[in-house]
Amino acid sequence: MSEKAILIGLITQDVTQDQAYEYLDELAFLAKTAGANPVRNFTQKLPHPDNKTFFGKGKIEEVRLFAEENEIKLIIFDDDLNPSQIRNIEKIFGEETKILDRSNLILDIFASRAQTAQARTQVELAQYQYLLPRLTRMWTHLERQKGGIGMRGPGEAQIETDRRIIKDKIALLQKKLEKIDKQSFTRRKGRQGMIRVALVGYTNAGKSTLMNTLAKSDIFAENKLFATLDTTVRKVVIGNLPFLLTDTVGFIRKLPHQLVESFKSTLDEVRESDLLVHVVDIANPNFEDQREVVNKTIVELGITDKPTLIVFNKIDAYTFTPKEEDDLTPILPENISLEELQKTWMAKLDDESIFISALNKTHFNELKDLLYAKIKQLHEVRYPYNNFLY
Repeated sequence: MSEKAILIGLITQDVTQDQAYEYLDELAFLAKTAGANPVRNFTQKLPHPDNKTFFGKGKIEEVRLFAEENEIKLIIFDDDLNPSQIRNIEKIFGEETKILDRSNLILDIFASRAQTAQARTQVELAQYQYLLPRLTRMWTHLERQKGGIGMRGPGEAQIETDRRIIKDKIALLQKKLEKIDKQSFTRRKGRQGMIRVALVGYTNAGKSTLMNTLAKSDIFAENKLFATLDTTVRKVVIGNLPFLLTDTVGFIRKLPHQLVESFKSTLDEVRESDLLVHVVDIANPNFEDQREVVNKTIVELGITDKPTLIVFNKIDAYTFTPKEEDDLTPILPENISLEELQKTWMAKLDDESIFISALNKTHFNELKDLLYAKIKQLHEVRYPYNNFLY
């Protein structure tokens, strides 16, 4: 049976009410992916999070009463909490209630999804880096625990010992990751002769489904956030042109910086690619925000001026509600037809975008033609003396 959870979000000067609700919808998806059952959302309008308890005193008490009445022992916040806030909130709800912030939840999902040694090492490193500054609320006996996340207990006499243990583990994991990175670099070096194409996008945009269709492979694809963490490379041939296609971990709003740091080596596949294929879930009302999150994350990774093809995916799931002629309210994304969106974006991006359904293979031949043209162009630049092949 799924553990019942309460979700907490703020409406601030930077986050409108509509945005706060959208963010909580995403948090609910994250919670379900982790195995929880969100039963209620709470929001409050504040200029900024309360320094002591995130919510104001009266609102946090309202949440506590609801949790008590409904026997809910899991509270999830859509923003990161500092150690002081966690400690104060735990005092209000009691030791039996688990208090998680967004980063903690995402790290938990990553830990459950990691399959390869590299991904497991990266996630474990990120967990310890997240845990280290939060030791003031824990007594963990980390020498007998794998992650220590969520462990609570009386007293703080063990904290300094635990801090040393964590620092030692971080150092060991970093060395282990360096060794794995060298092996990955050697593999990439052996593939230098081929054009490399990397799939990037917001989590659950359909990258793995597109990879499976293009490469005729069987990568795990599921309608959940972070269905796959491990970078997968497949050889694909379109026409007479072979190239390497890479599927990477999906990005998300407020991705914990510990994960961005620890996964940088995995994302070297993106950094060293010749062409980015940015997959966007056109059926998501917030697709423009998601596209911007991916673009910003790519820049943070030091990836700039890379040729990019935008693939608007999931046209099979796109729905819209036409506005009445006398309706004077502003036009929202859900009021725009797919045909209008196609005209707008394809005009804006010239020949750098295409609308498809990877699941149903709609417009798939057009996508392959577009990829062929772009890869051929890259091939001609790299191997000018082989142009007689085309």
